[in-house]
Amino acid sequence: MKRCDKLAEVGRRRFLSGAFAAAASVPAATLLTERARAATGGARVDYPSNRLANVSELKPNETLEVAYPDDDAPGVLLKLGKRVPGGAGPDGDIVGFSTICPHKGFPLSYNSADKTLNCPGHYSRFDCEAGGQQVWGQATQNLPQYTLRVDDKGDIYAEGVDELLYGRLSNVL
Repeated sequence: MKRCDKLAEVGRRRFLSGAFAAAASVPAATLLTERARAATGGARVDYPSNRLANVSELKPNETLEVAYPDDDAPGVLLKLGKRVPGGAGPDGDIVGFSTICPHKGFPLSYNSADKTLNCPGHYSRFDCEAGGQQVWGQATQNLPQYTLRVDDKGDIYAEGVDELLYGRLSNVL
């Protein structure tokens, strides 16, 4: 078997000391929302821009069901009531997520008390205020979050997703 010549020989202690030093220099809020994006070099998957709703249709802390990037990908829009990483709109508090659990594809439900999307299958929970970061359960990736844009008429457009959608081999339509 041919050995990869791009590997670095680093011991466990050296690796961990570098990881802790890097983590200590980054604010915690940034770490929460950038963890999944780091795996792809900060890239997101661009899809065609799709109008999902208007800001006037959103009620604070209530879901609005949408589908993005196609009809086979259910999701929600949320107006969380406070500025959050990845939030769009005038208050930076509008987010959108896939509502299919990335672990086994169960449909997620929203818990307004703690602003999480929850899976009934294996109890994974995803924090909507922290970019869909998994906070509990069996899932091995964060919840796919939409990249949103709000125009001057209040129309909300999705323009990409930051994670692989469940059941797809790639994020290509």
